[in-house]
Amino acid sequence: METLTDKLICEWRDFSTDTENYTQDMFEELVGDEFDAMMFEHANDEIPAFIWTANYVCIIKRSTRMINDISITKIPRNPACD
Repeated sequence: METLTDKLICEWRDFSTDTENYTQDMFEELVGDEFDAMMFEHANDEIPAFIWTANYVCIIKRSTRMINDISITKIPRNPACD
């Protein structure tokens, strides 16, 4: 049985779409923040579902219309509420 800790990894794992190869350096430059961890929905997934950085949780959504691609949504990890 898979658990959350089976899917959550704290070391970067390169992944690819039809248009891009995502390395840690490239991803950090793209989102403007440092990588912390990534989570895959299933153990055999090649593309993570979530990536945590120092300041954001990035939701990775797959899109497969004509080509296999992703979109990245950044959500602040610790929003400051007044």
